[in-house]
Amino acid sequence: MPELPEVETVKRSLEEKLLGKSIQHVDIFMDKVIKEPSVEEFQQILAGREILNLGRRGKYLLLYLSGGYAIVFHLRMTGQLIYSERTAVRAKHTHLVFHLSDDNELRFTDQRQFGRVYLLPDDQLDKITGLRTMGVEPLTEEFTKEFLKKELKRKRTKIKALLLDQTFIAGIGNIYADEALFRAKINPERLASTLNQREISRLHRAIVEVLTEGIENRGTSIKDYVDGEGKSGNYQDLLKVYGKEEKPCPVCGSVILRKKIGGRSSYYCGRCQKA
Repeated sequence: MPELPEVETVKRSLEEKLLGKSIQHVDIFMDKVIKEPSVEEFQQILAGREILNLGRRGKYLLLYLSGGYAIVFHLRMTGQLIYSERTAVRAKHTHLVFHLSDDNELRFTDQRQFGRVYLLPDDQLDKITGLRTMGVEPLTEEFTKEFLKKELKRKRTKIKALLLDQTFIAGIGNIYADEALFRAKINPERLASTLNQREISRLHRAIVEVLTEGIENRGTSIKDYVDGEGKSGNYQDLLKVYGKEEKPCPVCGSVILRKKIGGRSSYYCGRCQKA
């Protein structure tokens, strides 16, 4: 699933392509990807609206439109949003095509069909549960060491599972959680409430660093992720532990381990990240 760095990269790659363009009409080839409103309303409301701004909240991408509306995309596992020339061959799993005023197209594809698209007045976005309950953005001033210390003290949850909780911190998924915990030298099964001040400081710094590096390297392309121009990211070349089972730890040389924690595979070094 695209995480914060990937969605932010899609946003940035689409901004110069979409800002100031109008949506002429929309072709819908799979109705179920439209979560709200009805397919007919979706097409009617969008016709002729200008794209004024792009935003991101956690793993959600937002297109703000004229007339006070916003399109919200949740890419989920395999969703892609790509700006394409009208004459380019459409991918097999293209479910939505937004025809733009520059005679090009914005295409939403999704092989697994888990992605969802919403169209709402931009002052009613809290109708989307994931947006309404979302936690702090980790690359903002609100995400401080003090915030992390206060919140972790009362969490009797494994730290890996907690980092994946979008109501706690927005946008972190499996890849960046594993990379941050490795950098902070914290075992993914540690209870959040047991972390000391030094470990919390290391974790705070590691979260900010890996997310920032992910954005600087245009995201992690392991399977399906590409940016808004269809280009792969580079951060997969810099990963230390994620997906590295049985390979040597880059710090101590021990074998990287993989274990299911909260139903998700976690990669870590048993020596650097002692239980």
